[in-house]
Amino acid sequence: MKLPLYQIDAFTSQVFSGNPAAVVVMDHWLEDAVLQAIAAENNLSETAFVIPSRERCQLRWFTPTVEVDLCGHATLAAAYILFKEYFPDCGQLDLESQSGMLLVTRRERLLYLDFPSRPGFRLAVDAQLVEALGATPVAALRSRDLLVVFESEAEVRNFRPNYRAIEALDAFALIVTAPGTEVDFVSRFFAPRAGVPEDPVTGSAHCTLIPYWASRLGKSTMAARQLSKRGGELYCELHGDRVLIGGAAIEYLRGEINVPAARVESLKACWKSSGSSGCPR
Repeated sequence: MKLPLYQIDAFTSQVFSGNPAAVVVMDHWLEDAVLQAIAAENNLSETAFVIPSRERCQLRWFTPTVEVDLCGHATLAAAYILFKEYFPDCGQLDLESQSGMLLVTRRERLLYLDFPSRPGFRLAVDAQLVEALGATPVAALRSRDLLVVFESEAEVRNFRPNYRAIEALDAFALIVTAPGTEVDFVSRFFAPRAGVPEDPVTGSAHCTLIPYWASRLGKSTMAARQLSKRGGELYCELHGDRVLIGGAAIEYLRGEINVPAARVESLKACWKSSGSSGCPR
């Protein structure tokens, strides 16, 4: 079995920055065990699997260890390839996913993701949270992720994560954020539970960041920066219960996956016999 594979740097216009994602294009879904094995072999924070269709593309995302319900940078990467290689005459893509229908539109050099807004509800900044963080935020909120707010960009930049403590928190991931000095807000994102200690640039985190900062700053259009080592730029808009997350992307490599049929059948058998609880990679 041969499948086209692309590696795209998302939320950047330069290679070696932004967030790298693999994009695998197929014409039908393979068993979950095969998709998970491919994602583990790619060993990037996310692999996007996409079935192209002019009416409605299908999209799924896998980290090296689990399938996730929403991923921004891998959606951006998948859309970049779909626009470039499959639908160069289209200005909008409809993507069917676990998080419902997602739209991606082109605005000159940027692609804008239309994602659901995920506002957080307030939590107390208690001693347990402070101990886990090793720092005291000014506010904490919870949606899918735990969002903690600091006073300054320097605190976010200098934050030293304790991955074992973060993994023990009752949340999918941890977002740390603060007002920016050159942009409206900055952030970092940690998801050790999903096999991603620190994600370079995280679109899905901005489903919670955008409504928070829009309310706090009193504006619906904002510029953001993720302060990982690779770094990334995001252009954010709040539209009611939806957020628009804009960014550039650039191709780093393309190739072909070669998975022997015998290995596919082995993974399928393992998946069925284990009750979908896991298979050797």
